[in-house]
Amino acid sequence: MTVEIIRQLALTGCRRSEMIALRWEEVDIEASCLRLADSKEGASIRPIGLPVVEYLEERGARISKTYVFPGGEEDNSFGSFPNHWEKIFRNTGLADVTPHVLRHSFASVANDLGFTESTIAALIGHSRGSVTSKYIHTLDAALIMAADTISGYIEGLLDGVEFKQTSYSLDRGARKSTLTRFLRKMSSAPDNGPIPEEHLAA
Repeated sequence: MTVEIIRQLALTGCRRSEMIALRWEEVDIEASCLRLADSKEGASIRPIGLPVVEYLEERGARISKTYVFPGGEEDNSFGSFPNHWEKIFRNTGLADVTPHVLRHSFASVANDLGFTESTIAALIGHSRGSVTSKYIHTLDAALIMAADTISGYIEGLLDGVEFKQTSYSLDRGARKSTLTRFLRKMSSAPDNGPIPEEHLAA
């Protein structure tokens, strides 16, 4: 379970305490976010990428306790994480690394991919950009897309993928291709049918 927690910390930028104490009632699969009741900044809504959504869906089908990462026999959170983390990295070059480094790494990757400071702050729940309103039901689509991109990129790195490009492509061709796919999906045009040129103006 410790390795699974470490992976989700890497893919979300959450704090260790937030992930360990995560309850199923705080997981909103449909809205692709975590609705944390009590983070360092108080109540906080965290957009999560598709790799995290799919993991939580699969785990939710197997785990029926209060916490996403439950402890022993009683219905409590997994309290052994700090000891397990220390054992995993003991006598390695990462012995001095703490779980908080994963949060910084998430933000660093997001920055390298070209996302703004305000976007990154909203994703990791930083006080300067955290989404906190409990009345927000649908998050900004741009935040979800950012979470998808960052978590997907980090997942690839964890799985050993060697990316040839280390920044998110914003060139005209890539933008137009993405827009074409979106408009085709939203319209009645067939998969290989033309999209009106005026819809593709960029």
